[in-house]
Amino acid sequence: MNDPQGPPGTPRPQIPEATVGRLPLYHRALISLHQGRNNTVSSEQLAEMAGVNAAKVRKDLSYFGTYGTRGVGYDVEALLGEIRSDLGLTTEWKCVLVGAGNLGTALISFAGFRERGFHVAAAVDVDPEKVGTRIGDLVVAPQSSLEAMVREQDIAIGIISTIPAAAQEVADELGRCGVRSILNFAPTVIEAPEGVLVRNVDLASELEILAFHDQRRSSARDRRPAV
Repeated sequence: MNDPQGPPGTPRPQIPEATVGRLPLYHRALISLHQGRNNTVSSEQLAEMAGVNAAKVRKDLSYFGTYGTRGVGYDVEALLGEIRSDLGLTTEWKCVLVGAGNLGTALISFAGFRERGFHVAAAVDVDPEKVGTRIGDLVVAPQSSLEAMVREQDIAIGIISTIPAAAQEVADELGRCGVRSILNFAPTVIEAPEGVLVRNVDLASELEILAFHDQRRSSARDRRPAV
């Protein structure tokens, strides 16, 4: 399945961000196939499950030296292992959550993180009423202990679920503590600290986009002439 890309030491080609963004879609599809005891999958099947076209699947996987067998497709277990390796999911990633409100509590309880190799190892908050409370196996710590927790537990990823006004300050603090990546759920865009990768997840904005498209569809139906 693998086609080595040159002799040892040859650098891999630059992977487009769009391709990286689709790897989790392939990963999710392959998990479903593996759980369903499917041994092989064609690029067409994988494309349908991931919501892309087959040519894009083949092109994306070729960046990693992965090619299916003509007439057979891809070995599901092998491809799943390769994508997990490419995504860095062969080891556990420790995360710290900042902001243990309703959203933070839901994120800590989300089983999908642990299933994919992400472990919320610590949670902190500035609210004295939240500090000391238990969420699952975690006890919420004061935010003043953030740096010590990051260093002691070798935490690489920070998850922000604070109010918007606090998000940038928290991001800067995480950067100073040595956190290398941030997933921001606060409904505001934050500026990435130097050397830190930030991904913004705005749930309200996603709902607004859905509402926009649904309204357009409803308007189109209302404009159709009666038969």
